[in-house]
Amino acid sequence: MRKVALYSSSPGSQSAQRSRGGPASTEDHAAQADRACVRPAAAARRAAWLRQFAARFERPLWLLAGLLLAGAAIGIYAATHTTPRALTQKDIDAAVLHTLETTQLPAFAAKAFEAVRPSVVRVIGLGPEPDPGEGNGLNRGSSTGVGSGVVIVDKGVILTNLHVVNGADRIKVEFFDGMESDATVVGTRPEHDLAVLQAKSIPDDLVAATLRSTADLAVGDEVVAVGFPFGIGPSASYGIVSGLRREYQSQEGKRLLTNLIQFDAAANPGNSGGPLVTADGEVVGIVTAILNPTEQRVFIGIAFAVPIENAAAAVGIAPF
Repeated sequence: MRKVALYSSSPGSQSAQRSRGGPASTEDHAAQADRACVRPAAAARRAAWLRQFAARFERPLWLLAGLLLAGAAIGIYAATHTTPRALTQKDIDAAVLHTLETTQLPAFAAKAFEAVRPSVVRVIGLGPEPDPGEGNGLNRGSSTGVGSGVVIVDKGVILTNLHVVNGADRIKVEFFDGMESDATVVGTRPEHDLAVLQAKSIPDDLVAATLRSTADLAVGDEVVAVGFPFGIGPSASYGIVSGLRREYQSQEGKRLLTNLIQFDAAANPGNSGGPLVTADGEVVGIVTAILNPTEQRVFIGIAFAVPIENAAAAVGIAPF
């Protein structure tokens, strides 16, 4: 007799039945419906909890977010901006060497000349005017001497040598821009061969030279003599200080000058009264004489200047 097949009610058997396409029981449908209802409820509870958490800790959360953003920004900046390497002495030396090799620096004499040039004047001593009936009435007389001078007060006060203007009936000065003016002697110091002039008219942009004490002047210091040698100029010549506190007596023996600066920058007749300046263009002396044992009256390597302290005293001012 054929036996009736028995079927197990275990989950495995039910799964097998479902896999074989058999109909699901009413209980299976109910369980699935319960699980479907549980999932949205749990999600709603989590969302509600998150909202409550965010509401309770809103400020700390915003602060944390800000800190995170700042940290990210700092990280991005650090990654994209490298710290420059510190300069070493080797780098500096290489840069200086490169500049010296590729750039032509102006000579110290050029800088000194440009600094003092606006203050240097040509000084011309004039003889008596001729009779108006003789020749051109505009003739202002023959020249008795040509020298140099330097403006030390911007109102037209000029220092020069006494021997440049001594014996002149009238004095004319020519400024850096070509303007000419009559001038008068307002002070003298014969023991230093100095004369102080006052120009009657001056350029609007006239500037006075910068004066510098000779207290720290030393043998070997570079100097520039600026003036009108033989009336040509303004001209510049450069050299060094050859000695200090020198004495000089003129060939005629008429004057003895003391406490002079000896220098070897070329100076000739016409340089007298012009400034002797440092490499910075500051006046340390007034050129006054050249040592010349010959009769040619030309430069042989030794010239003298009156220290600016003595020259300023002739004006009655304290320059420092």
